[in-house]
Amino acid sequence: MTSALITDFYELTMMQGYFLKHHNPDVVFDVFYRNNPFSGGYTLFTGIEEVISRLEEFRFSTEDIEYLRSLKTFDEDFLSYLAGYRFSGTVYAFDEGTPAFPGEPLVRIESSLMDCQLVEAFVLNTLNFQTLIATKASRMVNATRGHGAIMEFGLRRAQGENGAHAASRASFIGGTKVTSNTYAGMKYGIPVSGTMAHSWIMSFDSEEEAFREFASVYPDNAVLLIDTYDTLGSGIEAAIKIGLEQKAKGLKIGVRIDSGDLNYLPRVIRDRLDKAGLEDATICVSNDLTEEIIQTLVSDGVPIDSWGIGTHLVTGGNQSSLNGVYKLAAKKENGVFEPALKVSNSFEKTTNPGIKQVYRFFDENDNALADLITLDEETVQDGINHTFFHPFSMGDFFVMKKDAYKYSRPLLTKKMEGGKRVSPERSLQEIQAYARESLSHLHKSYKRQINPHIYKVSLSRKLRDLKMDLILKVRGAV
Repeated sequence: MTSALITDFYELTMMQGYFLKHHNPDVVFDVFYRNNPFSGGYTLFTGIEEVISRLEEFRFSTEDIEYLRSLKTFDEDFLSYLAGYRFSGTVYAFDEGTPAFPGEPLVRIESSLMDCQLVEAFVLNTLNFQTLIATKASRMVNATRGHGAIMEFGLRRAQGENGAHAASRASFIGGTKVTSNTYAGMKYGIPVSGTMAHSWIMSFDSEEEAFREFASVYPDNAVLLIDTYDTLGSGIEAAIKIGLEQKAKGLKIGVRIDSGDLNYLPRVIRDRLDKAGLEDATICVSNDLTEEIIQTLVSDGVPIDSWGIGTHLVTGGNQSSLNGVYKLAAKKENGVFEPALKVSNSFEKTTNPGIKQVYRFFDENDNALADLITLDEETVQDGINHTFFHPFSMGDFFVMKKDAYKYSRPLLTKKMEGGKRVSPERSLQEIQAYARESLSHLHKSYKRQINPHIYKVSLSRKLRDLKMDLILKVRGAV
């Protein structure tokens, strides 16, 4: 069971108000975000599979109801309603692992007003965090340019236990290879990895003894931490000695550096290993790595085979959250859904009204060209010209010529209906593979670490016109 108390308190007080006033129309809410994190060119949409699975079990336990009763805020009839509550909505969403962009409705939830209000905080909590971390992992993987695997070692630096597990899951979707989080390995099927700490070495009389004993226990995974005392002295010397012993047995070693100048030390260590005949020994580095540091080291040709990353990966580093929001887009009146929008003095914060779909256009090489947000009732036909209107500047547009694209496809697909999953459940490995393949359709200019190209997300003519009509109506101009 997922406790339905995972919600903001005002959702429950509003819910009770709707209940007591018999005001519970069918509505549609959208989840979207306004800016790419890390000043990047995309996000990697993550977390929806967990949302779906947990919404199926979203309910109030007897203990939950007793707690709410103790607050002396809620009517007994309302508490009785909550005791039998089950989420009954229909959910459309992007597939997990899809690259996404600001302003796009990533999730569309259709249900009663009370239903939609209750799940808001849970949905945003799950999607915002996991999308942020998956995007961070993806940026780090991109920064390696294929030079070495990213290993997620963030458990001890993550934002609490639940944050650690969610970060391990999201990081793997973003492209990491292993996790140090044993529980996440069991729960999600992520490969686990770990070697030694400095305390292992300090518990023996010498580095040589510590390395030899470790290699005897783990002959196929003898990665030796060489910076406990003197990286370029006793550390590498002991590692080479043990490495030669292992080589004589047909085995190989790796070394790890967790401090010092990571531009200089791996070069010297690679040279020392090679001269000793340990050309197949690997070098792993850690120590507060960021995507910028990784990119610099790779660009400089530093010989590094793998990267152990914790803090800046599982916490989001220099950005603590994704600014995802949850907004009312339509409500049923007299049996018909009517579009709704929130108007702001900042035009970029004025929402897009109505029940919507998103189409991604591709060229003949399957490269993503641009996304078009439409009303769900619209039919986007391939082989014709389409006009793309700027989402904020209503007079700005471009025409996607029929010979400039090969095909388009809708991104929002049905995941739940009547509170039950209708989409096939995918393994984390399948989601990771899908994310990798989806990202390959983005031009490298959108994936640059610095000053990425802006991917075009536009409105259809019908949606643009509807939005302008509603703005004028709300402001009393018509």
